[in-house]
Amino acid sequence: MRQGQTSLRVNDQVEVIAGKDKGRVGKILKIDNQSDRVIVERINMIKRHTKPTDASQPGQIVEREASVHISNVLLVCPECAKTVRISKKILEDGTKVRACKSCGATIETAKK
Repeated sequence: MRQGQTSLRVNDQVEVIAGKDKGRVGKILKIDNQSDRVIVERINMIKRHTKPTDASQPGQIVEREASVHISNVLLVCPECAKTVRISKKILEDGTKVRACKSCGATIETAKK
């Protein structure tokens, strides 16, 4: 796959398949197509030390998600509940949709 092309979408359920969080499942919060990285909810947590901005706000340690390379996550199919690869399918009305390679079900992105 070329840089910037992905079949994953924001709000997809994915499972981490490599790294320290291997086996954990989370929802995609953000996709960076330039560097082929994704931010997954509660995965790859890091601590950031922030300085106080003025006298009224103290410095603090903020815990947030760091990005994971897109090759280290796989989509979880909502129908068969397994990690699957994605294929493209064209419906009768001409719309192109994503499909599960295992069970063949179409994958709809959950709306906010």
